[in-house]
Amino acid sequence: KSYENTQNSLDTNLNRRTKTIYTPLELQFIEMKKQYKDAVLCVECGYKYRFFGEDAEIAAKELNIYCHLDHNFMTASIPSHRLFVHVRRLVAKGHKVGVIKQMETAALKAAGENKSSLFSRKLTALYTKSTLIGEDILFKLIWFQTNLWCLDDSVDVEEVTTGVPDNYLLCVCENGENLRDRKKGDIVIGIMAIQPTTGEVIFDSFRDSASRSELESRVLRLQPVEIILPSRLSDQSEKLISSITSM
Repeated sequence: KSYENTQNSLDTNLNRRTKTIYTPLELQFIEMKKQYKDAVLCVECGYKYRFFGEDAEIAAKELNIYCHLDHNFMTASIPSHRLFVHVRRLVAKGHKVGVIKQMETAALKAAGENKSSLFSRKLTALYTKSTLIGEDILFKLIWFQTNLWCLDDSVDVEEVTTGVPDNYLLCVCENGENLRDRKKGDIVIGIMAIQPTTGEVIFDSFRDSASRSELESRVLRLQPVEIILPSRLSDQSEKLISSITSM
């Protein structure tokens, strides 16, 4: 039984393609990637952020940075102080970006009992086109706007003060009050739109016909960059939203 457990552990830590053992950091990345499969993950490693595997290849292409093979994964890296610039660029290209930070400092780890173990890390931010706001972006903006410190020479003023999105994230839900209305296509629709950068919130509910003209007018007026939809949506609403987003 002990032998079987050892074999299972080795199989889990083994790259079946290259027949080499995954490093502890690579195993940590694999576990995090399982949770956030659709995001490009930036992993904090000391004074830089690293990308692994397909994420590294995407970063190399979109950010024009060097990508190379390291142990079992392709990898690319960016300096920590340029994180918010590169996150914006990736999001602008249509990628969802996750920022994974170290939960321990090197000094505290060196003084602790687990100083030889891997740094603990976890996802601290997940950015999309409508939610590109958070501590990494805000800190640089406040830093510049309040003029409390000298701006880092390596940071372009244009990169700090422009490009922060002013876009709506729209949520849509609907409810057919009775079977007759649902068959006709008539329905009650509720919407909520927020701008994370300003905190503005817009909400409304209205009765709409099968043509979904009311829903169309609101979506076109708000021009959201992202729309959250329920798991079940009427055919008419889905068709309208699909036609708008395809444009």
